[in-house]
Amino acid sequence: MPTFLPISRADMEAQNISQLDFVLISGDAYVDHPSFGHAIISRVLSAHGYRVGIIAQPDWHDEKSITILGKPRLAFLISAGNMDSMVNHYYVSGRKRENDAYSPGGAAGKRPDRATAAYGNLIRRTYKDVPVIIGGIEASLRRLAHYDYWSNSFKRSVLLDSQADILVYGMGEKSIVAVADALNSGILVKDITFINGTVYKTKEISGLDALKLPDYLMMKTEPGKYAASFQIQAQNTDFITAKTLIEAYPNNIYVVQNPPSEPLSTQEMDNIYALPYTRKYHPCYEKDGGVPAINEIKFSLTSSRGCFGGCSFCALNFHQGRRVQSRSHESLITEAQYFLNDPDFKGYIHDVGGPTANFRQPSCDKQLKEGVCSKRQCLYPEPCPQLKVSHADYLSLLRKLRQLKGVKKVFIRSGLRFDYLMADKNTQFFHELVEHHISGQLKVAPEHIAANVLCRMGKPANKIYNSFTAKYQKLNELMGKKQFLVPYLMSSHPGSTLKEAVKLAEYLNEAGIFPEQVQDFYPTPGALSTVMYYTGIDPRDGKAVYVCRNPHEKAMQRALIQYRNPKNYDLVKEALIKAGREDLIGFDKKCLIKPRLIKSRPIKPVDKRTEAKKKSKPKKTIRNIHKKTKRGN
Repeated sequence: MPTFLPISRADMEAQNISQLDFVLISGDAYVDHPSFGHAIISRVLSAHGYRVGIIAQPDWHDEKSITILGKPRLAFLISAGNMDSMVNHYYVSGRKRENDAYSPGGAAGKRPDRATAAYGNLIRRTYKDVPVIIGGIEASLRRLAHYDYWSNSFKRSVLLDSQADILVYGMGEKSIVAVADALNSGILVKDITFINGTVYKTKEISGLDALKLPDYLMMKTEPGKYAASFQIQAQNTDFITAKTLIEAYPNNIYVVQNPPSEPLSTQEMDNIYALPYTRKYHPCYEKDGGVPAINEIKFSLTSSRGCFGGCSFCALNFHQGRRVQSRSHESLITEAQYFLNDPDFKGYIHDVGGPTANFRQPSCDKQLKEGVCSKRQCLYPEPCPQLKVSHADYLSLLRKLRQLKGVKKVFIRSGLRFDYLMADKNTQFFHELVEHHISGQLKVAPEHIAANVLCRMGKPANKIYNSFTAKYQKLNELMGKKQFLVPYLMSSHPGSTLKEAVKLAEYLNEAGIFPEQVQDFYPTPGALSTVMYYTGIDPRDGKAVYVCRNPHEKAMQRALIQYRNPKNYDLVKEALIKAGREDLIGFDKKCLIKPRLIKSRPIKPVDKRTEAKKKSKPKKTIRNIHKKTKRGN
């Protein structure tokens, strides 16, 4: 029976541990499930013989909160959690979120803003001589200088702001074990400069074979230099071809990024997901009602990692990379069989996917030897001739899962790349997707329909989405099903003016689509679109891009997508007038809104007796009021 890792001194004593090798600080509540980064890293280290304890969501105002497990023998490890802490805390509007699915009871406020830096400085105030290793998605996407949307400023590498010694980027399993082994062998943390998938700071770079990025101060004063730097970074994300990168800071400090770690093999992934997770949140959270985030993933399967989709607004390329890695069918079936023994399992597997559900293999054979292409995408603007398009392996896996005794339905809720699906000449997967794997509605992400916005997004032409929707509807009709298509749409992405926003609204009107939710573009670290937002330049071609930064215009673009909502009427009308599209205000079928008619009040007939009485009454003047007051009235 798997047991939880220590979270207290009492746990350490019960497990006969006098001192831990590593203490992992997590911004999330402790959930021992492989969908949580802290669970994977701690279990991987434990499997390699290291003793690991977890301090989940320490009080960053109290230095004693990170001393409860004592001083670790080798290092402190820090992860802000499964989400960037700022995204976790704030809507794109800047308004604070009301809850946090990764905290006990869903309560907000259990972690600090910029948690990686906050925890690092907390440790440094108490343990000045213990190595600090940071990782997780927040650290990974902030590993070099970056634009920070929430403060509207250009920030240094989080390695410097957190006072950490080493930053592990990417998924981190191989890198963290290499760091642990180096520390355990007696190598000083300042000398651990040779491990792929890590970033370190130094004052000595002579003899280093590396590409020099623009200096931090240069990028801070000239945003165009940041766009150029980002493009270099984007071209160095593959472990086969990537170079070491150097970023200079004042006072002769350099931040050095080593090439990415080698992706996991299928066997290595299987081994990681087979580790003895309890697959539950820690019992200490029962009093709070548990940790909500586990509800969606408890009966879901992570089939793959990595994505070659190349969406500009997604930072996954910088974190998991473009090379797809997948687990074996046997590993996934074994995990599904755990579900069958869970009393809460009702026969429904909620998801079988990853960053993109229908990517189960590397995009082409060439990249296995030469690495992913640095100057072209696999799917954009059109599928590469070298692209291997096949759903055969994924379909085979889904069929096996459907046949498990006790499984009623296997759903796909991860995002699907509809352009990859349409590129497959074998339509069997599409048929079985519609027949077996949709829970009432299928969510896909066309994001927009205007060509000059789609090109900045790295998304396929709208005609491909139209072909996909037609095929989807036809298959549903053939099977006698009433399953809906829910498109994800994004407003205010770089490249979108009011003109493009109106064009999208017209498309929705003609297609009879009325979105209930719209995502305003959220500029998060590590994304190409964020660089466009900050610099006004597309790093890929160096061209200027229109950027909507004005909150009122952003509101108008968002309102246009939901033009049928009466609350949006004034914004929609203003947007249409500003865009010179008053032709869309009227009663015609093509119109988005109708003109508001000003109703005139009916004129009442004059009652002569009432009018006479009014005239006879003294006017309520200051003088008359004063007279009444004198009389005692």
